[in-house]
Amino acid sequence: MAIDKLLKDDATEEKGERARMASFVGAMAIADLVKTTLGPKGMDKILQSTGRGHSVTVTNDGATILKSLHIDNPAAKVLVGILTVVVTVDGAAWLKVDYNKYDISKVQDDEVGDGTTSVVVLAGELLREAEKLVAAKIHPMTIISGYRMAAECARNALLQKVMDNKEDAEKFKSDLMKIAMTTLSSKILSQDKEHFAKLAVDAVMRLKGSTNLESIQIIKKPGGSLKDSFLDEGFILDKKIGIGQPKRIEDAKILVANTAMDTDKVKIYGARVRVDSMSRVAQIEGAEKDKMREKVQKIIGHGINCFVNRQLIYNFPEELFADAGVLAIEHADFDGIERLALVTGGEIASTFDNPESVKLGHCKLIEEIMIGEDKLIHFSGVEMGQACTIVLRGASFHVLDEAERSLHDALCVLSQTVIDSRVLLGGGWPEMVMAKDVDELARRTPGKKSHAIDAFSRALISIPTTIADNAGLDSAELIAKLRAEHHKEGSHAGIDVISGSVGDMSELGISEAFKVKQAVLLSATEAAEMILRVDEIITCAPRKREDRM
Repeated sequence: MAIDKLLKDDATEEKGERARMASFVGAMAIADLVKTTLGPKGMDKILQSTGRGHSVTVTNDGATILKSLHIDNPAAKVLVGILTVVVTVDGAAWLKVDYNKYDISKVQDDEVGDGTTSVVVLAGELLREAEKLVAAKIHPMTIISGYRMAAECARNALLQKVMDNKEDAEKFKSDLMKIAMTTLSSKILSQDKEHFAKLAVDAVMRLKGSTNLESIQIIKKPGGSLKDSFLDEGFILDKKIGIGQPKRIEDAKILVANTAMDTDKVKIYGARVRVDSMSRVAQIEGAEKDKMREKVQKIIGHGINCFVNRQLIYNFPEELFADAGVLAIEHADFDGIERLALVTGGEIASTFDNPESVKLGHCKLIEEIMIGEDKLIHFSGVEMGQACTIVLRGASFHVLDEAERSLHDALCVLSQTVIDSRVLLGGGWPEMVMAKDVDELARRTPGKKSHAIDAFSRALISIPTTIADNAGLDSAELIAKLRAEHHKEGSHAGIDVISGSVGDMSELGISEAFKVKQAVLLSATEAAEMILRVDEIITCAPRKREDRM
């Protein structure tokens, strides 16, 4: 018996060639979208939201561009896949972004912080080459097998060329500076890359091998120029000190809390209170005040001289704290109090009946400082020695946001390099080294796999080609010269986009972390493999609303 129909009315399915074409086209379109942002001369994109306010983001960060896209094509989603969940906590709705496990650009950004554009461009090129091979009647599984061999060969080629200066502290710091400057050279901070590379290296060196970037705080203050940005040892809280409170506290004992300090007014929700005179209202208010006074006494009883609260502190408790010589800071945001508790070695408290079970934070000095026209609170000599704050200055919020994204990439790469200290040269040199070895493997491999391995080599060369194209150079001429240079033994040749020619990458000081290159290579190969395996796309029918009449 023949089955007429298997799927519901609105469901669609695409099979075989059509499904594969849809997958290839979607993934290649995404790669072409971010391709122009690659390299030191990459262009920026303006992203405008359709929500309220039509907020605008100017960026050339691959991860940010891909996160902002709402994509319909399922294969493109494999390269981007994003799921946004609004989570309500403590009455405040805040946005928690939970990324789909197949989102390779996001994985690259989380794992190593940089190389998001390279991953997507390489994956797109691998699929472009695979499309030609499929058209030539080579089976996708043969292509995947060839790609796997080529990726392993490429990785081994890099491993033979890595440099590791972990033992020599001076050389290692110089490597970190070069990596930071290479990472920042494709960002908005490229004009002041030495200044920002030094900031990033100093901040990461303070972490002493930890990858916890929570202890590095970034504060953005409009005004001045990017060059005025600086690194401050300690922690800065973007709040003002209240009226009548001590402006400077030495040897501070800090209680970080998340508790309601605003109940000195009548607050009985959902209930009616009938009174026969105003004096009764005054009694209720008096009882509320006594309750608040008792709570403040319990807090002061912890032996503290600084109280930081996540929620509001009303005038009456603030007055009581000021009388007791305690500095009370209200409305420190979630991020603020979590980081403050982390760096001062304290814990966030909500109840105050057992002072012995509450862990207080400590720091040597709390004082008020001015940055631009704003007053902020500075905590120095904090318990966690590696804590520091980078204060970014700039002309506008758009510039500051992009500067923060650029600095985040540099900090991630550096913190990973401190653990895995292997370093490679940059500027298209690693891709040419890999392509040369993969080419030789293709010549040695019999059968159809050799076509796939050869295609992998061509896809690798697409990264230096794109860097040259984005700089307005003649990529065909440059890549031909590069290939000739790399046939000489021990060549350090790469693309020097500043002079527009082939240059020596070790002399120019262009370096990249091995971990970034390895992640780019493996993530792109796996993503291309996943899309190549597709032979059918089934779109489910939307759920129909039931008529409840």
